[in-house]
Amino acid sequence: MLSFLTIGAILGLSAGFAPGPLLALVVSETMQHDIKAGVKVALAPILTDLPIILLTIFVLAKLTRFQHILGIISIGGGCFILYLGMKNFQTRGADITENSKTPRSLQKAILVNALSPHPYLFWISVGAPTTIKALEQDMASAISFIVSFYGLLVGSKIVLAIVTGKYRSFLQGNTYIFMMRLLGLILFVFAGILFRDGFQLLAQF
Repeated sequence: MLSFLTIGAILGLSAGFAPGPLLALVVSETMQHDIKAGVKVALAPILTDLPIILLTIFVLAKLTRFQHILGIISIGGGCFILYLGMKNFQTRGADITENSKTPRSLQKAILVNALSPHPYLFWISVGAPTTIKALEQDMASAISFIVSFYGLLVGSKIVLAIVTGKYRSFLQGNTYIFMMRLLGLILFVFAGILFRDGFQLLAQF
């Protein structure tokens, strides 16, 4: 259970701190209004991702006997995690003014997250396969992965809203850049694990 808790936490941290539409909305909402408004936007993934989780787990659970399909999905997940790691490693800081004129509301945040391809790509290629693997151990492992992932995903964005409200230069400072590159290196390791698992599954075909 501890390994899935750790994987979920690291993936959640990386997704939570990574520059993107939802982070930009969290920051601009906080700057336009207050920290409370940014926190509301940070909660959007909890409201939008449940159908994605249930659907992807249901579909992939039906494919557990098709090792070659799972192998291809695992390699695809490795490519996606590798891409996220590269984006983290290349970051020069988050733009804290880009979306300052966009309408601010929790409904807008839900729409932004629902229309973003990242939740779908993550759960199809990484989240659902990892959850199914955790379920093979026990329900507690699967729950720990999902809870740690969303706890750190949402929690990190809440922290960013608070930090932005108090120290607006943080997202363009060296500490943020160093943290993103460190997370990027860890994602490279996870990508390697997914590639290994994918090729092992294909070798059984």
